[in-house]
Amino acid sequence: MTNSKSFSFEFFPPQTPEGVEKLAVACQQLAQLKPEFFSVTFGAGGSTRDRTLEAIRQIHAEGYNAAPHISCIGSTRENIRTLLNLYKEIGVRRLVALRGDLPSGMATTGEFQYANELVSFIRDETGAHFHIEVAAYPEFHPQARSPRDDLLNFKRKIDAGADSALTQYFYNADSYFRFVEEAQRIGVTVPIVPGIMPIVRFSQLARFSDACGAEIPRWMRKTLESYGDDTDAVREFGLDVVTQLCEKLLAGGAPGLHFYTLNQAAPSLAIWKRLGL
Repeated sequence: MTNSKSFSFEFFPPQTPEGVEKLAVACQQLAQLKPEFFSVTFGAGGSTRDRTLEAIRQIHAEGYNAAPHISCIGSTRENIRTLLNLYKEIGVRRLVALRGDLPSGMATTGEFQYANELVSFIRDETGAHFHIEVAAYPEFHPQARSPRDDLLNFKRKIDAGADSALTQYFYNADSYFRFVEEAQRIGVTVPIVPGIMPIVRFSQLARFSDACGAEIPRWMRKTLESYGDDTDAVREFGLDVVTQLCEKLLAGGAPGLHFYTLNQAAPSLAIWKRLGL
């Protein structure tokens, strides 16, 4: 199964020396699973640009494939060009190209408005040097005017030159399969890899989900709420639910899994072990 599937793990850039150490440990533990790459996120309006760059350097120096996120909101062509050249110098061969969020207080989007414009720019600047990942939203982007608009926007990113896509996390496998089917119906042929969020703390998950539009099914939410402060029960239930989700996705033909680790190796390792990968 693992030979033909793509597995990857996502980190956020650490803010402290302890965080840097924690990331290094998580990276070493997850590297034993031989993932295709590790990605590192990029803060709103490029607010973590230098920390993202440092984390990518660190991961790449350890000999692993590193894929930085690049978001275009609040950026100029010159900013992005400089960043692309830096990543080429380091030896990076994969990017995750996103629109990104506008930081509060910032009035203008910059020289790019949408992710497809960023993908086009990267292709114009660097040719086929980078494998470009883009984002997909099985439950639709929270700012999309309609499901149809969201789907056409996704296709524009692929047509601009993206090689594959990573989805926002979700807990309803049917939403993923329906999205892939509809994308294929309008001519999308690239792999769409589902994003997986292990469940560690319910309050944190609820906050993330409300912000990004990922639905926590009512039965799951009610069960998690019922555990209150019992973190062991939350983790055990989360492990069962997310493992079953992954099994269903892989059995249904998903081309791999992309884990949102929150810089912790243990939850993803536990799911991996249960999946028998």
